[in-house]
Amino acid sequence: MLHTLVWFCLFCLCWWSMMGVFGAETNKIQMVSVMEGDSVTLNTDVTEIQEYYNIVWKFGGEDFLKTTTKRKNHIFRYDVVDGRFRDRLKLDNQTGSLTITNITTQHTGDYKLEIRGAKMISKTFNVSVYARLPVPVISSNSSQCSSSSSSSSSSSSSSQQNCSLVCSVVNVSDVTLSWYKGNSLLSSISVSDLSISLSLPLEVEYQDKNSYSCVINNPISNQTTHLNITQLCLTCSVLDPHSPPEQDSLLEVLISAAAGSLLIVAAVMFFWTYRKCRKTDREVQTCDEELTYAETTFYKRNSHKLKVKEDHVTYATVKTKKRPTFRLLRPKYTPSDSESVHEFSDW
Repeated sequence: MLHTLVWFCLFCLCWWSMMGVFGAETNKIQMVSVMEGDSVTLNTDVTEIQEYYNIVWKFGGEDFLKTTTKRKNHIFRYDVVDGRFRDRLKLDNQTGSLTITNITTQHTGDYKLEIRGAKMISKTFNVSVYARLPVPVISSNSSQCSSSSSSSSSSSSSSQQNCSLVCSVVNVSDVTLSWYKGNSLLSSISVSDLSISLSLPLEVEYQDKNSYSCVINNPISNQTTHLNITQLCLTCSVLDPHSPPEQDSLLEVLISAAAGSLLIVAAVMFFWTYRKCRKTDREVQTCDEELTYAETTFYKRNSHKLKVKEDHVTYATVKTKKRPTFRLLRPKYTPSDSESVHEFSDW
């Protein structure tokens, strides 16, 4: 009986060793998230692989990489049928850790590691690959321009218009699209399908001074677009050219018309004054050319004394620029011994 019990215990120990329970690490599932285009390393947490150990990596239940350390630096690799891992795998010969470079969403799934030797190590990695997020686009939905009337008993109550906005993204998966007012969540929508478009509406008041933003996010990244109300939110009267003008618009038109009229009047007055000044200048110049004034001064000079006989009258002519002037000179009688010398003086 004792002999049978001993053999039974030995059998169980051998069986557990073969199944990897005895001296083996339990199977652990690790969650790994990575951005598309980046590299990810699946660590075995083994310091060094001993000789005669075999390493097997599986993806989706199918072996895609096998190695053996029977001969150092001799690695055997087996790619999957569709070739999605070709030229993307790097294996650490010392630890057996696997690095996948330039990863894509096609590499999302479960990866299983098996290290077989004196003891068996088994690990499972759940890898999630997320596409790079686009920047949300905020646009104004002018076709939905609506106004909500505020109920008031006073006759001066006016309607307060709302601005209709839409935040949208295209070709996304496993994301959440949200509207925020400051740090407060207003609304959100999530999707897990592949490559679809999302849109999320929002209505705000035209005079709203709060900060709004549209955010798209996944578990590892996010993108944010802030709302510019003054740029996107235009009144319905501006968006609809057939709508009746408001009081402010009418006032702007009147002011513009008045300013234009004043400008025209000022231009006409300036032209008329200029013409008048030119005409006056010409008349003054003409008068100056027609009238010439000359002043004649006579001096008594001994060198110009003329000796004439007594009772002889001599006339001299004095010319000016425009009008000739004649002066009659009368001799002044001065007796002398032999002849009379006459000095002319004004008559």
